[in-house]
Amino acid sequence: MSVFKNLPTPPAAPKKPVSDTLHGITRADDYAWLRADNWQAMFKDPSILDPDIRRHLEAENAYMNAAMEDTKPLQKVLFSEMRGRIKEDDSSVPVKDGAYAYGTSYVTGGEQPRYFRIPRDGDVADETIRTVLLDGDKEASGKAYFRLAGLDHTTDHSHGIWGYDDKGSEFFTLKVRDLSSGQDLDDVIENTGGGGVWAPDGKSFFYSALDENHRPSKVFHHIVGRPQSEDRLVYEEADAGFFMGVGGSLLDDFIYIDIHDHETSEYRLLSTKDLMAEPKLVAAREEGIEYSMTEGGDVFYILTNDGGAKDFKIMEAPVDKPGKENWREVVPHKPGTLIISHMAYARHLLWLERKDGLPQIMIRDRRTGEEHAIAFAEEAYSLGLSGAAEYDTDVIRFSYSSMTTPSQLYDYNMVTRERTLLKTQEVPSGHNPDDYVTRRVFAPAWDGEKVPVTLLYRKDTPLDGTAPCLLYGYGAYGITIPASFNTNCLSLADRGFVYAIAHIRGGKDKGFAWYEDGKMDKKTNSFKDFIAAADYLNQQKFTSYAKIIAEGGSAGGMLMGAVANMAPEKFAGIIAAVPFVDVLNTMLDDTLPLTPPEWPEWGNPIDSKEEYQQIAAYSPYDNVGAKAYPPILALGGLTDPRVTYWEPAKWVAKLRDKTTGAAPILLKTNMDAGHGGASGRFQRLEEIAFEYAFAIKVAGKM
Repeated sequence: MSVFKNLPTPPAAPKKPVSDTLHGITRADDYAWLRADNWQAMFKDPSILDPDIRRHLEAENAYMNAAMEDTKPLQKVLFSEMRGRIKEDDSSVPVKDGAYAYGTSYVTGGEQPRYFRIPRDGDVADETIRTVLLDGDKEASGKAYFRLAGLDHTTDHSHGIWGYDDKGSEFFTLKVRDLSSGQDLDDVIENTGGGGVWAPDGKSFFYSALDENHRPSKVFHHIVGRPQSEDRLVYEEADAGFFMGVGGSLLDDFIYIDIHDHETSEYRLLSTKDLMAEPKLVAAREEGIEYSMTEGGDVFYILTNDGGAKDFKIMEAPVDKPGKENWREVVPHKPGTLIISHMAYARHLLWLERKDGLPQIMIRDRRTGEEHAIAFAEEAYSLGLSGAAEYDTDVIRFSYSSMTTPSQLYDYNMVTRERTLLKTQEVPSGHNPDDYVTRRVFAPAWDGEKVPVTLLYRKDTPLDGTAPCLLYGYGAYGITIPASFNTNCLSLADRGFVYAIAHIRGGKDKGFAWYEDGKMDKKTNSFKDFIAAADYLNQQKFTSYAKIIAEGGSAGGMLMGAVANMAPEKFAGIIAAVPFVDVLNTMLDDTLPLTPPEWPEWGNPIDSKEEYQQIAAYSPYDNVGAKAYPPILALGGLTDPRVTYWEPAKWVAKLRDKTTGAAPILLKTNMDAGHGGASGRFQRLEEIAFEYAFAIKVAGKM
């Protein structure tokens, strides 16, 4: 029996077919009109959205509100629970850098962080020595959306660059602040990627600029006090398939220009001894070859998959001759052990690696070559390696958590191997890890592979098939979903849910090959793995098909659309946040944000008929059919540059037209935000409470 009753008539988007023919294949798109012709300008000024499109999105929001009206009391309870698990006046443990230590904090009721500093060895609890450098709540005042991009200080600690986005479109504005007075200078840098890198003298900085398609395509050098129009173009990447980033070294000796797509990379270096020089190429890009660099004094350490090192190895090269011909292996490739990232300090080289789905931190003494590991014993856990802000140090910082263990922050002495617990995440409303169980199980896939699934549930949850389950998945870009502590999902576990994460192919959970087996022509493995996880949880009676609510966002939203088409009967409901569901149309349009850089992940259907057909065979929007779909909640953001708002809008319109069932298809468009949803920490909790309320309602647990 449906839990959705007495609903009004849902919006029916008019059909205005637009046809196209490519590779001899003709198809029609009934809902192409939902894409605004002026979308690029609209991202920066949402008020100019076409009135017909706005009316349709608002009608969808009204229908969604009617369907979810009875969950409003539950949403308030969920929000209260989630907020109660957050220490509202929380403060980070400051990171030492020179004469100061820098950190972030929140005030009770505050949505945005504050950036502060104290004297290097000062007591963070002593408010009299704390200087607030940037108050996010003050800067966000009066704005419907506001997201900070951080604060980067000069070497002499006198000034800082800070950035913000107040549209949700991820075009960031940079400003320069005098850290002594707290006043901003006249410098205003528009349309940036969100951060900058100071030159050592603190009189200029480097930043990446976004083009009209939202691609970081240029690096500029800005001299403080001059207008943006006078900024010097340092490097421009002409290939529309590549992104750029700019960073700096701990030693202040080089500016790194990182050029990459999803499978190929290239670095150019600019010595800070000559800021006006042309950046020098390290190793020319080769398709499928990735590398990244970090400083090591007289050498660079280079993490790369060159030479068939699928799970990566670490090389070193002289700082004055970093070309590939001078690379020498220092950490060999070990198949099945993926090196995720690396850092170097005066006396130590360290890297974060993952084997069999579990991470560990490896440390090597640069003088003796002796190695040791930082690892933990839980069945599933997460590690974060933040390192240090200073090069000449023996102390680094890392974090640890699991699905049941709140995050713990440690300082670690790489010489004495002593761990110092700095902070344990507080849960003000209370949390007893012994009340919960976390497990790592393995679901057999169609081809014999074993799909890791991380589970969290209360010890008293009956495992007889009656428990509802929220099954989360992503499976793209090599991104691994960590088995980390998440206070929000406790609201589900406390209501008898099994919370599950399916570590499907397309991520690097089991090494680089796990990623390769879930992209391009093997993309459908991601979808089959997720369905296999649902099958296993049903067979083992952790839950049942009638109780599984699937959830995924962005590329995970594509996953949701695909499994809805492939196995709608195996899911009680589906939550698709900013879902990338109109895959074929998006990959056919090279004017859209991010499309050319996405071709190595999905394929280029413009140039290749084979890749056109591969994408067409699974693209969720193109494969919506006459079948009974479960209740579906799709969420979009009007100014989202990554998954444009019309993707979920078109998908919902087609689902509603095609479904043979009576389950509601809902669309919620945030008219004031983009890809990440609301920016404030409590505003974001309201969105999660809304999604969880949908899951609880669908599961019949209200």
